[in-house]
Amino acid sequence: MANLIFENPDDISRSTSDSPTMHYTVKIKSFSLLAKNSMERYETGEFESGGYNWKLVIYPSGNKDKNVTEHISLYLAIEAADLRPPGWEVHAIFRFFLHDQIRDNYLTIEDTQKEERRFRGIKLEWGYDKVIPLKTFKDARNGYLVDDTCVFGAEVFVSKQRSMDKGECLELIKESITNKFVFRIENYSKLTTDFYDSNSFNVGIYKWKIWLGPNGEGIGLGNYNSLHLALANKSSLSAGTKIFAEFTMRILDQVNGRHPSAKLSRWFSASSYMHGWDRFISIGSSNLTNMGLLVKDTFVVEAEVTILAVVNTTSSPSLELVSSTSCCYSV
Repeated sequence: MANLIFENPDDISRSTSDSPTMHYTVKIKSFSLLAKNSMERYETGEFESGGYNWKLVIYPSGNKDKNVTEHISLYLAIEAADLRPPGWEVHAIFRFFLHDQIRDNYLTIEDTQKEERRFRGIKLEWGYDKVIPLKTFKDARNGYLVDDTCVFGAEVFVSKQRSMDKGECLELIKESITNKFVFRIENYSKLTTDFYDSNSFNVGIYKWKIWLGPNGEGIGLGNYNSLHLALANKSSLSAGTKIFAEFTMRILDQVNGRHPSAKLSRWFSASSYMHGWDRFISIGSSNLTNMGLLVKDTFVVEAEVTILAVVNTTSSPSLELVSSTSCCYSV
């Protein structure tokens, strides 16, 4: 093992344990791709301890809101909905773990005095800004990052404590495939309904649609059209499934080739299956015609979708994150 170098604030104690009791673990594969895919913050799925729901919050390159760099930041967060009625507080003692995959033991990180932390509406997270320097973490001799894979864990004690055999696996894959899907709308000036959706197209095993609102919605109602990307098979998603996708929408300029476009990255799920823009572009027919966007009363939208991550939860939950896998189709 290399010499372990830590910044040791007075409130952090580090030790080694052979087989700690952990209520939750998260395994991250291809850790180096987190920064590449701009995932500065990752929240795990929920786990239960002491009658409350918790999750881990990981900043793989440090919490920039706290001006932290070159370190991993790690926090425990309580589910806000559990803090009912207003003013409710939960006192908990917790500790984090980092698996040494070479010696098969665990680096334990906890409060030096083992003091209770008070979780409440204005303070949902507690943890450590500088859990471990990235230089120490990435040194293969220490065993924390092996084959670009690492495992974090947590243990939480409230007034009552119940152990949960629940975890997740975070996998990021290097390969990426990019194609495009084109939605062609004819007789655009004669559209009368609020929304029109395209045929479905596949990105991996998931089906997607483009949703067009000719007269806009929300803040864009009556003055702009709206464009959204939607999961077409949301009803078939299992509970807990989430898909992290980066997508670009373009309205094709059929005359000059200058295509107005916008890009977003969002988590999609059965309960949050559509994302996009209420106000994409001014809807006046003369404006669209002058811009080359409406030719022979035909309006053309192009979508480019890249799947960066997929979370799957099962009866023995595992989280699989598939990074940089994208697919689009053209019709």
